[in-house]
Amino acid sequence: MEEHGGTRHLLPSTLAVLLTANVLNNRVAPRLAPVTSAAATGLLLFMARRAGLGWQEMGFTSGRKGTRVGGTLAAAVTAAYAGGVLLPATRKLFHDERALSLSPARLLEETLIQVPIGTVLLEEVAFRGVLPAVLRRSHGPTTSVAASSALFGLWHVLPAVDMAAANPALGGLASTTVPAPVNEAPDTPASPSRRVPPVAAVVAGTVASTTAAGVFFHELRRRGGLLAPSLTHLATNALGFLAARAAARLPRRDQAVGTTRNDSA
Repeated sequence: MEEHGGTRHLLPSTLAVLLTANVLNNRVAPRLAPVTSAAATGLLLFMARRAGLGWQEMGFTSGRKGTRVGGTLAAAVTAAYAGGVLLPATRKLFHDERALSLSPARLLEETLIQVPIGTVLLEEVAFRGVLPAVLRRSHGPTTSVAASSALFGLWHVLPAVDMAAANPALGGLASTTVPAPVNEAPDTPASPSRRVPPVAAVVAGTVASTTAAGVFFHELRRRGGLLAPSLTHLATNALGFLAARAAARLPRRDQAVGTTRNDSA
């Protein structure tokens, strides 16, 4: 496909804006993420419109269908979180120090400001709106979905590093054990199986899962415009904080088993 003249330089400019916002939000000034993300969103839309992209082309369509699709999936996310918190086998996976260390005021800030504006607004406009529209003009719909979803996965590298440190259970699941070299005696201090640090595994798993989520969100965008994936995304992130707090108030599986054994002794 021939690229529209006005969008020729839009892709590198968009990637530069996103890279800057990613570093600012995750390393330089996380508390200012709503300001950074709102500014980045406005800049992306300004550049896209100036390059000739239409609102509908970027997913800004009628909200009725998007509300229905996104609302239904948000309810499904709520049910899934509730089940995960209530089941002792999965409850420990919700232990996240980033959520547990927040005061009630900071928790409200995260769920009502940081997540909607600092995360969902920019990510949906960028990865389901502007980027796919630019890539669709030059490479067609299939490549636009694949490329923007892959970029969405890479966008989560820095958050995944933080998540590996904040969620010990998730890090434990992701870590792998490798056997000692065969030329070492099994009873030497260096010879036992060695546990590989889980950060790389968490990052790889996060990139893969968010890339897949990006493909799924694109399908939602196709069915209900940007509002459908935005509502689903909002529920997934905001309710994650509440799920972590709820899980912390319930006993973990190992604690429950220990209590049962002590009672029966």
